[in-house]
Amino acid sequence: MGKLDELLRANGGNAAESMGAGVSRSSDVRGAFSDSLPPAPDRVRGLVKVKNVAEIPLDKIERDPEQPREEFDASGLARLAESLKTRGQLQPVRVRWEESRGVYLLLCGERRWRAARLAGLATVTAVIQDGPIRPDEMLAIQLIENAQREDLRPIEQARAYKRLMDLYGWTVTRVGEELAITQGAVSKALKLLELPAAIQEQVEQGSLSPDSGYEISKLDRAEDQIAVASRVVAEKIGRDELRAVVKGKSGKTAKVSLGRERFVFRDDDGSVVTVTGPALSTGPAGVVALLKKALRQAQANAKETTRGEAA
Repeated sequence: MGKLDELLRANGGNAAESMGAGVSRSSDVRGAFSDSLPPAPDRVRGLVKVKNVAEIPLDKIERDPEQPREEFDASGLARLAESLKTRGQLQPVRVRWEESRGVYLLLCGERRWRAARLAGLATVTAVIQDGPIRPDEMLAIQLIENAQREDLRPIEQARAYKRLMDLYGWTVTRVGEELAITQGAVSKALKLLELPAAIQEQVEQGSLSPDSGYEISKLDRAEDQIAVASRVVAEKIGRDELRAVVKGKSGKTAKVSLGRERFVFRDDDGSVVTVTGPALSTGPAGVVALLKKALRQAQANAKETTRGEAA
């Protein structure tokens, strides 16, 4: 049983209940009279009574100020709001009553609540969490729900993993087991948090892919990481080329200089000189050194040709 299941069961629910199932089941009303009663219709056979589910006015629900997720994509909220208006609410939110504030606080489903407000709905369907819940337990529920969301931004997701590890002392392996994701995915996400803030922002905004951010995190120096990230974004450097450069430069003190896939020189007379290969990974200096070497070879070949003609 995962931590989320344990928390919800300990507080009167389970993971399925947060998706809309009831938090308690009614007793079998047929009981000892089942032999004398006609068979139940197929449409109700196996169904259970749902408790603690209500239509709650939106103005009676507030976000939890300790909710770890802070940013919500505006375009995504607009699409969800339109879906709520046309198809209705397909999944309830989960709330608990906060007596001191006189409102319900959201445990899960803030995105749906925001979209409902945007759609102009008067109420939302909610599962009400009964009984007290400790702040750390509530945070864990929110973190796990957030960490499992597909639309969560990479840095937000990495932060959720980190907070779960700090909260419960979980290892990378335990986080992967709880969230049903690979250990490698968790490790790569956490490496993003070691990058400079400027690069994290590039990853968060989508201009730099999480995979590229992970590769850049292998460089030791922050200035090298920033320089490489800037070139990757500006020149749309591919992953394979980035890996080659990072592998060749990782751990060295020399400044990293990321080359293009090829260097091309075109003369006014139409002649073209192209440089490809390993020399590019060392930057302009490597290209210059290679061209000088080629020039020396060309000069030597010219001398041999001149001698042959003279003979």
